[in-house]
Amino acid sequence: MTYDTTLQIYHYPCPCGDRFEINIEDLREGEEIAVCPSCSLQIRVIFDEGDLPLPPPPDDGGNSEQQKQQAVVEVV
Repeated sequence: MTYDTTLQIYHYPCPCGDRFEINIEDLREGEEIAVCPSCSLQIRVIFDEGDLPLPPPPDDGGNSEQQKQQAVVEVV
């Protein structure tokens, strides 16, 4: 899965052409199912909490460059 720091979500391509999405806060709260907003498919996200990105600082001085991190996902 790819992490989008701007939107604070992980996303992964769906076979329907859209993408599965899950919010970083949902992962921190124990949610592990990412859903595709265009179809009925869902995937289980397998992760270690320690691998999640840290919450963003209150204000980083306007750093607008999008950073992406990779995580492991298993589609079930």
